[in-house]
Amino acid sequence: MEEKLKIPFPVIVEGRYDRQTLSGVIEAKIITTDGFAVFKNAEKRALIRALSAKTKIILLTDPDGAGGVIRSNLCGMIPPERRIMLYVPRIRGRERRKKEDSAEGFLGVEGQDGRLLRRLFEPFASDDPPAGGSVTPALLYEYGLCGARDSAARRDSLGKRFGLPGGMSAKAFAAALGFLVTEEEFRKAAEESGEKDDEKSTADN
Repeated sequence: MEEKLKIPFPVIVEGRYDRQTLSGVIEAKIITTDGFAVFKNAEKRALIRALSAKTKIILLTDPDGAGGVIRSNLCGMIPPERRIMLYVPRIRGRERRKKEDSAEGFLGVEGQDGRLLRRLFEPFASDDPPAGGSVTPALLYEYGLCGARDSAARRDSLGKRFGLPGGMSAKAFAAALGFLVTEEEFRKAAEESGEKDDEKSTADN
C-alpha cells in the first residue's frame, strides 16, 4: 500500500464521503461544505475566510452543476491568489453506496479512482505537516475557554484574533482552531490574551 501524500494546505470538498475517500490517499486538513449548507453556515464561512488569510486552500468539488455552484461560492470567500483549483474528470457512473444515479449521472469525488486522486495531489505533496494542529476541548478547558462561567465571552475574545465569529460552541471553536493554528500558537495567543485561569467553575455550555 502506498504511503499517503502529505498535503500542507487545507482541502475543501463537498461531503463526508468525499473526505473519507480522500483520507485514504492524502494526509491533510479536510473541510466539508456539507453540500449547499456552507452558504448559510456562518461559522464555516468565517473559518474558510480566516484560513485563506494565512494559507492557500485546495478546492475540489464534484464535476456537476451543483459542484460548480459550490465552487463559485467558495471563490467568493477565497482570494484568487489563495486558491488551488483541482478538478476530477466527468466520468459517468454511480457510487457504490447509492441506489440511483446522481442528477447528472457523473461520479463525484467519492467515486473517483484512488490512483487518479493521487496524481491530482502529487504536485502539492510536501514533507511539511498539514496546516493547523491539534486544539482539543481539554486544551480549551485548561485556558478557561470551556467549563467556566465566562467561557463563551473568553472564546469570543480570543476568536477575534483569528477572524472567527462570536457565539461559537466550544466544540466548533476547537475544531476551527485545529485548522488555523498549532498547539504552540494557540497557547501563545491564549496567554497573551490572559485567557489562562486556574479558577474554573461549572460549565455554561
